[in-house]
Amino acid sequence: MPTVELDHTTLHYEAFGPDTGRPVVFVHGYAMGGSLWRGLAERLAARGLRCLAPTWPLGAHRTALRPGADATLHGVAATVGAFLDALDLTDVVLVGNDTGGLVSQLVAVHHGERLGALVLTSCDAFEHFPPPILRPFVLASRDPRAWRAAVKPLELRVVRHRAYGGLAHADVEPLAAEWVRPVLDDPGIAEDLRLLTTSLHRQTSLDVAARLGEVRCPALVVWSADDAFFPLNDAHRLADALPRADVRVLQGARTFSMLDRPDALAESVAGIAVPAAL
Repeated sequence: MPTVELDHTTLHYEAFGPDTGRPVVFVHGYAMGGSLWRGLAERLAARGLRCLAPTWPLGAHRTALRPGADATLHGVAATVGAFLDALDLTDVVLVGNDTGGLVSQLVAVHHGERLGALVLTSCDAFEHFPPPILRPFVLASRDPRAWRAAVKPLELRVVRHRAYGGLAHADVEPLAAEWVRPVLDDPGIAEDLRLLTTSLHRQTSLDVAARLGEVRCPALVVWSADDAFFPLNDAHRLADALPRADVRVLQGARTFSMLDRPDALAESVAGIAVPAAL
């Protein structure tokens, strides 16, 4: 797996498609990894796009952040910007999901120079952050001992199912079992996730929402009709806030539309990334 060395971390990423294709960069959510996007990336690569799926420092990363690194969501957004700079990517189609959709909003507002298009799939936005399912972890993150006790049960399949199972109609367990290993095995990564979790605050999503009108690139909001966590009305609110945005609703999908409806999502992303595909 290729890596990129940044000042504050080492990023691992998966790459699909020709190096000459328009770059599509994916941003996953909290305690998830780049493998979430594999099926979608393969479909888009077949259309000639260069797809890059890093595992961002959101809890499933392989290498702990270096001392002094910013572990907040703003720090993750800066890491996305640094990744684009390191690979000298331009006209990037940035695709975000779940917490990664909020990170993508932050990138578009604060580090958007290299973006050519923004795609937000079901994600955190406005006052709906952090999601209620994370509240026990937010509380536990205030104390390192409580944090260790909170994450240890993720070793159990039944606990992972409660944490991840509602995100897709498809079976998420193989991915979930992979994503929790770093935080269970590496104290440094566990501490990164704890610090990130302590920083999760509604003001982050409210502040960036107030600035979405500054985003000048075309945008597409693709929401899942069966989403149990992110209300459909937020899709329309995001599209209203972004100056150049359309909305599409995917039937038969929960939050992870890239697992439940990969062909339909690929068609939507290709529509903004490869206009000739329309």
